[in-house]
Amino acid sequence: MKFVIITGLSGAGKSQAVKFLEDLGFFCVDNLPPALISKFADICSQSRGSIEKIAIVTDIRGGKFFDQLQSSLDELEKGGFYYDILFLEASDETLIKRFKTSRRMHPLAGDGRIIRGIKAERKKLEEIKAKATYIIDTTNMSTSQLKQEIVHLFVEGGKNEKLIVNIISFGFKYGIPLDGDLVFDVRFLPNPYYIESMRRHSGHDEDVREYVMKWPEASIFMEKLLDMVEFLIPYYIKEGKSQLVIAIGCTGGRHRSVTISNLLSQKLREKDHRVIVEHRDIDEEGNC
Repeated sequence: MKFVIITGLSGAGKSQAVKFLEDLGFFCVDNLPPALISKFADICSQSRGSIEKIAIVTDIRGGKFFDQLQSSLDELEKGGFYYDILFLEASDETLIKRFKTSRRMHPLAGDGRIIRGIKAERKKLEEIKAKATYIIDTTNMSTSQLKQEIVHLFVEGGKNEKLIVNIISFGFKYGIPLDGDLVFDVRFLPNPYYIESMRRHSGHDEDVREYVMKWPEASIFMEKLLDMVEFLIPYYIKEGKSQLVIAIGCTGGRHRSVTISNLLSQKLREKDHRVIVEHRDIDEEGNC
């Protein structure tokens, strides 16, 4: 029997994750108090094979009951049940934006600020995060990308030992991404914005790509950038990092940064790295 326990930070995507697992044939229960986990496992084991895949969401919504999670996991192990823990997290900035968009209060915020609730929750979840089988950082993930990651882990049998490389193109005029681990400035490259026929195009278009990459410095930069990222990835993995965020910026985030980001992602995928690309400012007005 496959048993998955989903937990993590509020607003990180646990509800979406359990929906995806349900679509994949898992019998799912949301917000189950930890004290009932082992009892629920016993019931499912008596189903004579009709329930073979189970996913349970348990988190701080359980209040004081959540403090019993570790003892419940010990009971599961004593009962001969083997489980995976899927832990979802995201950056503070992303979680705050999600709570403000949904107009919901953080469960631990009370009447205080959202950030206080997030920090309290992070501290409360430190122990269970350390025991997690899989950790997914949804900061730069769309809903479809989270689904792909769930499928990769629980259908394709993928392992999470590979670092997820998030590449973000951006415009400096709109600010540097706060969660970037590595930030590169490609404003030294000639700007297609000043070519009338390319102004409304983007780094997705062939004419812009060819213009950006025709300069010798562009090719040299790409070679050195790929070299450095390839060199760093094993060391980030060694340090236990599950996600590397590479931010590549030009003035407006539409032409040069998009071109370089797409090319870097293509080359990293060719080398069997797992890559997610986001073009943060490509649709902003007045890009240059």
